[in-house]
Amino acid sequence: MRKIIFILLTLIFTVFTVKATHNRAGEITYRQLSAYTFEFTVTTLTYTLSAADRNELEITWGDNSSSIAPRVAINNNLPDYYRKNTYKTNHTFPGPGIYEIVMQDPNRNFGVLNIPNSVNVLFAIKTTMIVNPQLGTNNTPVLLNDPRDKAALGQVFIHNPAAFDPDGDSISYKLATCLRDGGKPIENYSLPRKVVKGDTLFVNPVTGDLVWNAPRDTGIFNIAMNIEEWRKGVKISNIVRDMQIEVHNSDNKPPLNPPLKPWCVEAGTTIKFNIKSTDPNNDNVNQFASGGPFEVSSPATFKLDSANSGKGYSTSLFTWKTNCNHVRKQPYIVVIKAEDINPQLRLTDTDNFTIMVLSPAPKNLKASGSNNSIILRWSKNSCTNASGYAIYRASSPTSLVIDSCVGGIPANSEYKKIGIIKSINDTSYVDNNQGTGLNLGVNYCYRIVATFVDGALSYPSDETCATLIPGTPALTSASVIKVDAANGEVFVSWIKPIKLDTIPALGPYEYRIYRTDNFSGNNYALILTRESIDLMDTTFTDAGLNTIKYPYSYKIELYNNTPGNRFMIGRAETASTMYPNLLPSDNQVTIQFAKSVPWVDKRYIIYRKNLLTEKFDSIGYTETEEFVNKGLANGQSVSYQVKAYGTRLLNGQTFKTLNWSHINSTIPLDTIKPCQPPFTISSSCDTNINIITWRNPNLLCANDIVKYNVYYKPGLNDKFILIATIDNAKDTVFNHNPGETLAGCYSVTAIDSFNNESRIINERCADICTGYALPNVFTPNDDQVNDKYISYNPNHYVKQVDMKIFNRWGKLVFRTSDPDINWDGRDKETKQYVSTGVYYYLCDVYEPKLAGIEVRNMTGFIHVYSEQGKPIAK
Repeated sequence: MRKIIFILLTLIFTVFTVKATHNRAGEITYRQLSAYTFEFTVTTLTYTLSAADRNELEITWGDNSSSIAPRVAINNNLPDYYRKNTYKTNHTFPGPGIYEIVMQDPNRNFGVLNIPNSVNVLFAIKTTMIVNPQLGTNNTPVLLNDPRDKAALGQVFIHNPAAFDPDGDSISYKLATCLRDGGKPIENYSLPRKVVKGDTLFVNPVTGDLVWNAPRDTGIFNIAMNIEEWRKGVKISNIVRDMQIEVHNSDNKPPLNPPLKPWCVEAGTTIKFNIKSTDPNNDNVNQFASGGPFEVSSPATFKLDSANSGKGYSTSLFTWKTNCNHVRKQPYIVVIKAEDINPQLRLTDTDNFTIMVLSPAPKNLKASGSNNSIILRWSKNSCTNASGYAIYRASSPTSLVIDSCVGGIPANSEYKKIGIIKSINDTSYVDNNQGTGLNLGVNYCYRIVATFVDGALSYPSDETCATLIPGTPALTSASVIKVDAANGEVFVSWIKPIKLDTIPALGPYEYRIYRTDNFSGNNYALILTRESIDLMDTTFTDAGLNTIKYPYSYKIELYNNTPGNRFMIGRAETASTMYPNLLPSDNQVTIQFAKSVPWVDKRYIIYRKNLLTEKFDSIGYTETEEFVNKGLANGQSVSYQVKAYGTRLLNGQTFKTLNWSHINSTIPLDTIKPCQPPFTISSSCDTNINIITWRNPNLLCANDIVKYNVYYKPGLNDKFILIATIDNAKDTVFNHNPGETLAGCYSVTAIDSFNNESRIINERCADICTGYALPNVFTPNDDQVNDKYISYNPNHYVKQVDMKIFNRWGKLVFRTSDPDINWDGRDKETKQYVSTGVYYYLCDVYEPKLAGIEVRNMTGFIHVYSEQGKPIAK
């Protein structure tokens, strides 16, 4: 046994002499050069006392290719025997897709406590990227703070990568698992002992602070972080940073940073303040700052204030004169690190603060009304790098509270966006309600916001308001007072003209009333001519109508009817009746109030027909433009009528309005698709069965699921076909035999009692089960039993390998591409049988997978036995 152990140790030492343990930390970042070409940067931190040193590294691109990245920079002057290595190379991808970029290098440090047998585990880092020209140019975040700080037993440890995205994309963070060969998670990897995940070791998903509170064991630990990049809600890249934390037993206490507040400033503001860090042990303190403000044009500075620094404390001055080029949607994060200069162990305190830089508001907004539109004009925004403007409108003056840290208009305000201008030089806008015209008598108010390419918004402009010039006369009612198919009635009213200039219009007068049966107000027909002496007759009941039909619109013209001097006074107004537009869905109806009127409706009372009394009962009210009536029975007709209370402002006077709607009916029906059931795929390679298991979504989004559909496609780019319908809602497992390879993708949908079927949003794939394996014992002694070293290759799925076998001195004794191996025990050069002993192999297995051929790296030992350990005769 001792001999075997000695052989194993000797073999490990020999094979890895040139691959000595040295990797401590690293990550992969990139920047885009053209549609499919990117420049990649691999950054590693290694151990300077190790014999291993890489002038170049191999990178696999996730498109079945790899290349060599040369080292372009090296820094050997870091403390604690750290060396920083920078490697760069370019790669062009074949087309759009999701690619995993992997660098792997032997080997990790000996004795990493949370990685079993760490000395024999490859060090791997990975970045996942989406290549898609439709997403626009993308560069990953750059990580500005190197992971080389030490931790002390029982003391809080904090590390922040100080990630900065040059494109202004948002960044999130979370813990990850350290990786091994192929960029796969390390088996049996664990967090450090006595750590409760999410409690004592966690990553702040917003700021990126990795906090360990606090180490309970000394030793070496490796932790990984995911730095995720998001654009418009889509994750477009993921960097895995692998970092090493050395925990020491020390009496030293880390320095302390002061509390750091967030900043929200208008572009052009200078931020200037001191940061004083102190040390409880009275050690000297070094201060460091990193983050986005130091990476932009006109960058921030962080300078030592010698006059306010001394033994046990250090003060530095942070200064940043912001400008319009610094405006962006995402806040800047500044990481402040204080490091004590302690001869026993240097410790750090890391804190961060944010800076939000917003554009000034557009200035000098003015509004002027015409007959049917309002014209807005303003000055060009002072931040000329803005891309345009967003126009917001409210139906009355509002008291908007401006948040100094948020651009744009709050979503819960009365302001609604009505238009977008895509040029910073275009400083006027005509609001005609998208061509349908604005309502007379409404005091429309406006604010303007400057917009930027990355989605940033300026502070909103001051409010300005205007009204259209009211018509003559001004309408106040078009109310359905009787609903009938033949004898329906609509009540129309208006206001006697105020401040009528009687010099040119002495009277008598004439009202001319027009009606049309369409909502757009076309094809008006004259229905009444009424002479008036004093203009006091301001109402009209339009009878004999089919008021079940909708809509009716009215127009009233006023004429001076003096003989020989007949002319129309002012401009005619229009007003429509109101119609409850009904949108039925599952057990509910949404009621919208369709109308085109010159007054402002403030409050709506909703009435529903009582099936027992045949009368309409009030069921609720709303001050918005729609009402949702819930708790209805599907398949049962419901009818509604609405009463609207409003006001109209004319020449400083407020007139109240009251109008009834038509009646409308509908039937609630379940037209809502249930959500897709959560499901998983597991494969049984022995029985050639894929097992699809899902959950009934009744607990998630429905209450009437009756069956399921199971879909399958053999390849990633194929179309799904229906392979099974499960008619029992309680049956949530399906076994499928797609063929001997087990390859294929699946999706499951749920169907409710109204035959609404889930959308196929998610799919799960089962990959090919090759089952390829290599034995670890081999007896080439001519006894006709196990005389050849042969792989386990069921169904001969694997067609190619690259198998290399080494002896204890690192000499290559055998190599083949035959997937069955078929080694007879002979040395490839001498043609003699090898001696009894332990041999080490490296094997790249080219396995067929759904996405194409994938390479699986296999390593291990072969125990070769012969008679009494003697060489076998030829």
